[in-house]
Amino acid sequence: MSEYKLHCFAQSGNAYKAALMLELNGADWEPQFVDFFKGETRQPDYLKTNEMAEVPTLEHNGTSLTQSGVILDYLSAQFTAYGPRNAVEKREILRWTLWDNHKLTANIATGRFMMLFLPEDKRNPDVIGFLIGRAKAALTVLDRRLGANEWVVGDQMTTADLSCVGYMYYLDEIEIDAAKDYPNVARWIDAIQNLPGWKHPYDLMPGHPLAGA
Repeated sequence: MSEYKLHCFAQSGNAYKAALMLELNGADWEPQFVDFFKGETRQPDYLKTNEMAEVPTLEHNGTSLTQSGVILDYLSAQFTAYGPRNAVEKREILRWTLWDNHKLTANIATGRFMMLFLPEDKRNPDVIGFLIGRAKAALTVLDRRLGANEWVVGDQMTTADLSCVGYMYYLDEIEIDAAKDYPNVARWIDAIQNLPGWKHPYDLMPGHPLAGA
């Protein structure tokens, strides 16, 4: 039995943040597939583990944690890599993680879900357009940040990078070209992709491709 168990599925960028953190640190971990698209997160058994009916959920040494930012913070204390070196960095990591959750991930994830996973007759192009527009605005902020810094926080990779990168490897699915429109983001995406142990979310977590897709 592995030391860490991560409840996840391949299409979830939030789950990918935690999965990639575990993988890059060489953790003894295993993915536990959650069949999100068949409603597993709303079933009573899963709700006992995660009352928010979401992924990821991390189980470790009798502790169960939810919300990707909390999980990343917890894991940064378990390993030597990607955590803050001082109080200033700790605040900056928190600042960018909260920004990502509210501005970047929230809009990319919701827009992508509506574009790809809702039945066609339930897709509202105006709402999708608004969300993708907000996502592009957030990517502009991130691109500006990465034009002035090698990493999101200072001169080393932290969990702030892992938070912000969660949905970057799905951008082609929603027709966003980082190399063309956000060159600093593209440079940063490549830098993370070139780390030893990196894997694409579809290779790191179970559930791809979707059955019947």
